[in-house]
Amino acid sequence: MAPAPLSDAQGRAITYLRLSLTDRCNFRCSYCAPLGPERHEDPLSRAEVARLVAVFARLGVRRVRLTGGEPTLRRDLLDIVGAVAATPGIEEVALTTNGQALDRLAAPLRAAGVARVNVSLDSLDPARLRRIAGQAASLDRIVRGVAAARAAGFASVKLNAVVVRGVNEGDLGDLARFAWRAGAVVRFIELMPFGEGEPVPLAEVKALLRAQGVRLEPDPSRGWGPAYHMRGHAEVGGRPVTGLVGFIGAMTENFCEGCNRVRVAANGSLRACLGGRDQVDLKPLLRDEPDDAVIAARIVAALAQKRDRHQMQAGAGALPPMIGTGG
Repeated sequence: MAPAPLSDAQGRAITYLRLSLTDRCNFRCSYCAPLGPERHEDPLSRAEVARLVAVFARLGVRRVRLTGGEPTLRRDLLDIVGAVAATPGIEEVALTTNGQALDRLAAPLRAAGVARVNVSLDSLDPARLRRIAGQAASLDRIVRGVAAARAAGFASVKLNAVVVRGVNEGDLGDLARFAWRAGAVVRFIELMPFGEGEPVPLAEVKALLRAQGVRLEPDPSRGWGPAYHMRGHAEVGGRPVTGLVGFIGAMTENFCEGCNRVRVAANGSLRACLGGRDQVDLKPLLRDEPDDAVIAARIVAALAQKRDRHQMQAGAGALPPMIGTGG
């Protein structure tokens, strides 16, 4: 008899796995990477990733997003993508990246099985981008990566922008117009309490967009994740442009009611909620336990303890760092 579909304590169906491949990153984004010396975990191997994804697929997970840190730092990334995409039951593989290596990896990633790609891009001003993401961030390379992603034929290319007060509020309209010209969708994300900076509520983000020449109207488009969308209209060089604008408001527009996600961090720990404290270490089981049913039972038990909503209001000090959890 087939197992019951994976669900949490509230009965929400869990069909989406966000899997961090590494806690290493060539950027130091202020909202993601903690201050202080870097300490890196021993990540799951390609075989362990493949085994874990197969267990989740048998439990009903249908979509996998590969995250980091920065997943393109894994030398075996293309092999991992191929293994995940070939897993029976997995319908789609997506990837989140900082875009720094996407100009050379977009086509190979698409050929390996990545269907959709998200690129972190918080500003189109090189100096502001480096202020947020660190001195290694190259706007030119990211822009080339976005163009390469579009040319590679992904089903969607999305640009993720975390809005930080006093840093990039003035860039929102330009980011939207750039995304549409590049054939992408921009998504504005409320700052979450994992690092530095002051958040800008989504209501204010929408007002800023309007002030920066982007008219918004309702749109029913939805994806697998927590974002909702509006249709944006603006002008570029006197010509009208239009496209979708996504919004993710973890703090002021709580999205927990419709949560369909589970995360496995770079260190192999299952985290039922990005904004929760509970962790279950799956790495020893993947390395020493021969029976997949034992791993599946541990996953089911962990999700049976998932709370009805996140605990981000408790502040960053009470939460695991985002850099190895994958956002």
